[in-house]
Amino acid sequence: MSAKKKIYLFCTFGMSTSMLAQNMQDVADGHGLPVEVKAFPLRTMDDVIAEHHPDCALLGPQVRDQFETTKARLAEQNLPCGLIPQEAYGMVDGESVLKMAVKLIKANKK
Repeated sequence: MSAKKKIYLFCTFGMSTSMLAQNMQDVADGHGLPVEVKAFPLRTMDDVIAEHHPDCALLGPQVRDQFETTKARLAEQNLPCGLIPQEAYGMVDGESVLKMAVKLIKANKK
């Protein structure tokens, strides 16, 4: 990954996910990875994507019921979308979620 990749997390309000986003950013910074990780409320997703053009969108487990429709909608925009595993979310495991996001971005480039 050369240019800075934007990995955006979306959940109900964007607050609890912001802790995970910060942990992911810390891991990326520690490894010298050019990424920007931010968290937002799901209701702002369309505006955030239109304005910031992220490379990957991840949904928090608390909005898993909206994952399939969101993933299908974002696929039309060629934007990979993943669902953060409950275990990784609960443990604020930024490293595993960051790896998941990087895999989604790389798979989307093929």
